[in-house]
Amino acid sequence: MSRSAASPTVPPKRCAVYCRVSSDERLDQSFNSIDAQKEAGHAFIKSQSHEGWIAVADDYDDGGYSGGTMERPALKRLMADIQMGKVDIVVVYKIDRLSRSLADFARMVDVFDRHRVSFSAVTQQINSATSMGRLMLNVLLSFAQFEREVTGERIRDKIALAKAKGMWMGGPLPLGYDVRDRMLVINEAEAALVRRIFDDFITLRSATLMAKAYGAEGVLTKGGKPFTKQTIYKMLHNRMYLGEIVHKGQSFPGQHQALITQAQWDAVHALIATDGTLRRRETNDRQSEPVLLRGLLFTSDGERLVPSYTKKKGKTYRYYSPDKHRRLGAWASRHGSLPAAPIEDLVTQQIVAALSTPHQVQAVWDRMQHIRPDLTEPQVVLPMRNLAGLWRELFPAEQCRLAKLLIERVVMADGGLEIIWRAQGWQELTGELLPGTIGAELQEWEQQEVQA
Repeated sequence: MSRSAASPTVPPKRCAVYCRVSSDERLDQSFNSIDAQKEAGHAFIKSQSHEGWIAVADDYDDGGYSGGTMERPALKRLMADIQMGKVDIVVVYKIDRLSRSLADFARMVDVFDRHRVSFSAVTQQINSATSMGRLMLNVLLSFAQFEREVTGERIRDKIALAKAKGMWMGGPLPLGYDVRDRMLVINEAEAALVRRIFDDFITLRSATLMAKAYGAEGVLTKGGKPFTKQTIYKMLHNRMYLGEIVHKGQSFPGQHQALITQAQWDAVHALIATDGTLRRRETNDRQSEPVLLRGLLFTSDGERLVPSYTKKKGKTYRYYSPDKHRRLGAWASRHGSLPAAPIEDLVTQQIVAALSTPHQVQAVWDRMQHIRPDLTEPQVVLPMRNLAGLWRELFPAEQCRLAKLLIERVVMADGGLEIIWRAQGWQELTGELLPGTIGAELQEWEQQEVQA
């Protein structure tokens, strides 16, 4: 296409033609709407050559992109060229080719204004360089946005009506089904696995154990990933397996066949309700129990280890397990569970040693001299040594409180554990143990109890 040269007496105005269609259904035709927009844009520029309008060497075409988004390659390139000062006028066939969103269009016009770029629509004879042109732009774009919103509402209503009739309207395909002629049909091999999952839960009552067993067998989800307890619970709550379609919390009889019976569904959800109540009660009880290293214990690569419990033959065993075990299942972490008692004993030994070790006590005394020069060395040193002797007699809740006061974190490394101390915590502890404080009185009372 030829480019018209501007008159030498009129400053040239570089014009960029932007074209867009929202669907690529006709892009393979020899003359489509992109071509029509482009030809009309260049003809319009040529008609304004007496004003100095000349077309830039490149065009900006977005085929198959919605006007409701700014994520369009050619539009991004156009906006970048505007910011680099390569364009003076943007020409489009209609304003809704540039945007159907009033907010997005306002942002684009703001960029145009900052870089002294005007905007013209071929079929609407609009020029943003004038106040009347701006008014018409906003009015027309408001109608374009209204049309887009109405279209969206119609689509949503159509989806709701179709689901009320039991039709599957797309989305992630559930395990157990394939799609044929836009209908869900049973995949017999996958359906057997779905039924097994419901039966296994009734037998094992543990999604974690199920995920572990499936992982050992190499059983995978429809997407080819290992099962997690979250995946299993999501399946156990999917009413599509009952032959139903769910829309916004409401269930409708589906046009597909069920994979499980109502009895299976009821049995599984009775267990989920019972076990959930019991788990919440046990969780609340356990969270209220004092655990020495709750929130303090980590692996060497930074993974948090949290308190966990198992029961065997009526006896409770305590562990510290990776947090991913609780959230994702036993296969989610490369770290295993660790017995709680040996770790807590090692940490307790180091706390007691730190309270009485000469160099640690001396370091605390040195810091306290700068903070409280009125204190004497015995007022700082003796309470710490007394606390070391009484540590194992303290209430568990008090031990936990002091551990969190003194320790930043405990790191489990290959060679053992490492304690990272809180420098501020030692100063706070010393303040609690000064004569006349509650901490000092508590030590005296507990020492008397031990002696008695």
